[in-house]
Amino acid sequence: MIEDIKGEESWRLLRILAEFTEGYDRLSDLGWAVTIFGSARTEPEDPYYQQARALAQRLGEEGFAIITGGGPGIMEAGNLGARDAGVASVGLNIQLPMEQHPNPYQNLSLDFRYFFARKAMFIKYSVGYVCMPGGYGTLDEFFEALTLMQTMKIYPLPLVLYGSEFWQGLIDWLKTAPLKQRLISPEDLDIVTITDDIEVVVKAICDHRSWKEEKIRQAQQSLNKGP
Repeated sequence: MIEDIKGEESWRLLRILAEFTEGYDRLSDLGWAVTIFGSARTEPEDPYYQQARALAQRLGEEGFAIITGGGPGIMEAGNLGARDAGVASVGLNIQLPMEQHPNPYQNLSLDFRYFFARKAMFIKYSVGYVCMPGGYGTLDEFFEALTLMQTMKIYPLPLVLYGSEFWQGLIDWLKTAPLKQRLISPEDLDIVTITDDIEVVVKAICDHRSWKEEKIRQAQQSLNKGP
């Protein structure tokens, strides 16, 4: 019985490793990309669906690939907008007993069993995150990115909450509970941008790309100079 359990755990480790390996192999040439998070339950007639599609298209027009969780709702809108713009439309699909089924607008699709492996791919291959209204999954993805930036485990990236009517209550709570009790610092809230303007999102992410390109250029110049 003990050997059976050990065998099952070994296979689980191999499946986890396989998910990371496939993700790195298939996404390594993606280039500049933005992840759009949001609810799987948002219907196509919802204004947020339409805004997510328009945002993805605008980002695509600026040369960004679009990454989503691959499912319906906001994720579908993001992949559809990427298709409209003619850029890479990536879906990182997750196996779930309900809600999640792959949308048809992905031209690069990966399947994950483990949330943490999937979230690592969002983080590694994005230069910006946009959180549209969503439920527990979206909140998990938002706070994961926020925590990694606040603890400096990843470089700061644009982290945008789109839809002030939906998100403002969360920001107000962060100010009146954790911040008031000194459980977070005032500058921790500076990591987050909240907006209802697609062009604000596009500018923030384009500015970050320009900053990152300049850092890469400086690093290459330094290497070329040698010791």
